[in-house]
Amino acid sequence: MNRDLPEALDHDLRRDLCAAAAAVLLVVAAAVVGTVIQHRHGTLRVNWPPLLADWDPHLGPGTPAALAVAAAVVVYGPSVAVRLPWRSLLLAAWGTGMAWTWSLALVDGWHQGVAGQLTTQHEYLRVIDRFHDIPAALRGFSDHILLESPDNWPAHVAGHPPGATLTFVLLDRIGLGGGGWAGTWCITVGTTAAVAVLVAVRALTEERLARRAAPFLVLAPAAVWVGTSADGYFAAVAAWALALLALAVTGCRPGWTGLASGLLFGWTVYLSYGLTLFAVIAGAVLLLGSHRTRPLPFLLAGFLVAPVAFTAAGFDWWEAYRVLVTRYHQGAGGVRPYGYWVWANLACTVVIVGLATVAGLRRAGAALIRRTDGGQARLALLVAGALVAMLVADLSGMSKAETERIWLPFALWLLPACALLTGARAWLVAQAVLALLVNHLLLTGW
Repeated sequence: MNRDLPEALDHDLRRDLCAAAAAVLLVVAAAVVGTVIQHRHGTLRVNWPPLLADWDPHLGPGTPAALAVAAAVVVYGPSVAVRLPWRSLLLAAWGTGMAWTWSLALVDGWHQGVAGQLTTQHEYLRVIDRFHDIPAALRGFSDHILLESPDNWPAHVAGHPPGATLTFVLLDRIGLGGGGWAGTWCITVGTTAAVAVLVAVRALTEERLARRAAPFLVLAPAAVWVGTSADGYFAAVAAWALALLALAVTGCRPGWTGLASGLLFGWTVYLSYGLTLFAVIAGAVLLLGSHRTRPLPFLLAGFLVAPVAFTAAGFDWWEAYRVLVTRYHQGAGGVRPYGYWVWANLACTVVIVGLATVAGLRRAGAALIRRTDGGQARLALLVAGALVAMLVADLSGMSKAETERIWLPFALWLLPACALLTGARAWLVAQAVLALLVNHLLLTGW
């Protein structure tokens, strides 16, 4: 029996490496095919397919810090995650995740990497002065979505419900205006998503698995896009909604946690239309809970707050989404070929979650196929919910390109699959190297 165990581990490792190699081939294929399509037809609307980026090898002030954080997490992360008290681990994950994300953002310098990201022509801060009368802006929001409409909104404002823009309007109102504060907000809030995922994994599966996942959530290549894009902030709100739901359905103050989860879910759908697909992951959380029905009235009551408030203020979510679909096809979305992006989007996902996550997903799939009992199967079901939500978004055709940013909220829920891997430090090296290469060789669009 003792001789069989190393053989089984070697067999699993070979399969993990095969899955990682297949993912590398997918990214290479997306790059080669995408480059040909873009050069011949120009329809992809990205300069370095499948990512929205430009080839620009560079170093920056964040480079030494990024290398130091990566080395520290690789060397000490797995052992520290096992030893620290739980609450200390959560604080350490947030702090280290912030250090990793800030250092990667500052590779491009303060202005280009942080302060200027949310001030470009497509971004939210361009319209702050048009929200001096918030109720009037909400009532007329849908009138400015289409390209031919007077004073049409920039792409990101038009492409999201007004909750996203209102966040930056309110920051401006309390004296935290400008790109620097907006970028700081997105990084500070966005990096709490890892903590939320850890809370949910511990509640729904086993603390051991949450601890094993912690270094991978900290050192995720996704940090390149969490710092700085508003989608990092969206990811955190959605992650805490799920984490609180996980606490509610496992019996931790189900009334209060269910209500708080509902409030955040309601806010989530007014940050991004696509995040309605978090209902799929929420369904997986409900299946894994032992107290599924008790929190539901509180969850529903909390969820209704944002829709009632926005509707009373004059914003019609469904009407705005209908108009947005037309706007989407008026712009790049109407030009970008579905036949390429439906699979190239998955290549983007490989880049944001890393090869370790691909190998972890293979193991999660194997656990589901074998119908393994215990925490591993429960973790696999949670991860499968996130993967299904992402695939639905992919097939919808409303996520053609830029998914390295748009799918951040879903991608973070794939990372816990890394808890199923053996040889954590080697996989962490692969994660760190990927993030460092992307951030130093490419100038990403977000």
